[in-house]
Amino acid sequence: MSFKSTLLAGAAALSFALPAFADGIMVQDPYARASAATSQSGAAFMEIINQTDTDDRLIDVRSDVAERVELHTHQEDANGVMRMMHVEEGFVLPAGETHALARGGDHVMFLGLTRELAHGDELELTLVFEQAGEVTITVPVDLERNPLRQQMQGHGQMNHGNMGAASD
Repeated sequence: MSFKSTLLAGAAALSFALPAFADGIMVQDPYARASAATSQSGAAFMEIINQTDTDDRLIDVRSDVAERVELHTHQEDANGVMRMMHVEEGFVLPAGETHALARGGDHVMFLGLTRELAHGDELELTLVFEQAGEVTITVPVDLERNPLRQQMQGHGQMNHGNMGAASD
């Protein structure tokens, strides 16, 4: 590999490590997953930091990687079964705090994938905030992160209903 190629590859890798900003909102460590090559669903995770003195809210998310892109969470039902559900009102981002979109909790859900999410690929994701506006980020697809680490923090069984079996 030439020096120029090595330099460009290094710059691309570094760009994933750098946070994205939108009027006092910082997005760190985004990544996406799919459960299998033939999956119709996938999910994205990240940390969103509200660096302002005012509460904000993540109200929408968009990407061309799926027919529908929604904000989701997991909630335990009366029988102790964890169910994934769309959060239409979005996620509150208190002033000065971090909100994690993580496996087994709040996350971005891709329904009806328009292409495979293969390890090493990238996708564009636009986050829409009530106060800060829009920020478009590049999200790497990382299928090597340990799925059990964060799932062990939750409890009960996971039921995705008729939404497919995304690895989230």
